[in-house]
Amino acid sequence: MIIETRAYARAGLMGNPSDGFFGKTISISVRNFGASITLYESPELNIEPQPQDTNQFRSLYDLRDAVSTLGYHGGVPLLKAAIKTFVDHCDREGIRLANRNFSIRYNTSIPRQVGLSGSSAIIVAAFRALMTFYNVEIPLPILPNLVLGSEMDELGITAGLQDRVIQCYEGCVYMDFDRSIMDRQGHGEYEPLDPRLLPKLYIAYDTDLGKQSGRVHNDVRARWLKGEEKVVQTLADIADVARQGRDAIVNNQTHLLHDLINRNFDLRTQIYNISERNLALIRAARACGASASFTGSGGSIIGVYQDDTMLNQLFVELRKLNARVIKPFIN
Repeated sequence: MIIETRAYARAGLMGNPSDGFFGKTISISVRNFGASITLYESPELNIEPQPQDTNQFRSLYDLRDAVSTLGYHGGVPLLKAAIKTFVDHCDREGIRLANRNFSIRYNTSIPRQVGLSGSSAIIVAAFRALMTFYNVEIPLPILPNLVLGSEMDELGITAGLQDRVIQCYEGCVYMDFDRSIMDRQGHGEYEPLDPRLLPKLYIAYDTDLGKQSGRVHNDVRARWLKGEEKVVQTLADIADVARQGRDAIVNNQTHLLHDLINRNFDLRTQIYNISERNLALIRAARACGASASFTGSGGSIIGVYQDDTMLNQLFVELRKLNARVIKPFIN
């Protein structure tokens, strides 16, 4: 039996990055890009490396570019972390796993290091394959916690729940991470929203930014933990943008989303350092008449456009910045 599973890229629509601060967010799954897992029974447990996991390079410069774009370890550590976390969870829950081994490999089309959550997609797809292979059910609200634990606890990757929630639930989801909710049930309140209610959305990602992403360091978390009023209030305001966006979507007032998306990014600039290259993407999109905010921590943007004329203008203007524009496939 060959098991094949998949998880998709994601884009934060509103509320980002308040999910890491007991805030609220709305995210969409982006089915234009995905990570897939192939798993089949074998005599020994075998993780099959992919070309990006190689330790052979054409030159010093090839190694440098590979590390800059893909990181030092490729996808194999993600699979190891997912498998270990899955086994640990089953032990805690008293779930006895069958004495079976498997071979597993991954593939991904998600652009790396541009805020579309390629790493967590690999882990989500791996969990789905493992659950199928061992016939284990993990409640959907709990699964994002395990995916996040694979990254944070096992690999030391700093992340939040938002990405893992949308990749587990898919579609469009409103998430409330209020501290009292998290303390009471161990996860947020996750409300699926009908993607058909959304306005026309575009995503643009910088095809060159992958070599820079993740290197902008901010002290926002330390300032938030200290209770700095400006940081605490700004993050609360960003979370409220998501709340207003949720109400606008369910009440069919999507014309309000244009300004809310812009406000989300403008609030972010009050406490985060934004690179000039990322700002250029925002300015170019807004100059076309579209709204624009980050999908994640930088490297790609999302917003509302009005019609095909504006979309074509976005294609032309953002191409000048080496950015690719797509219409996200959400359903």
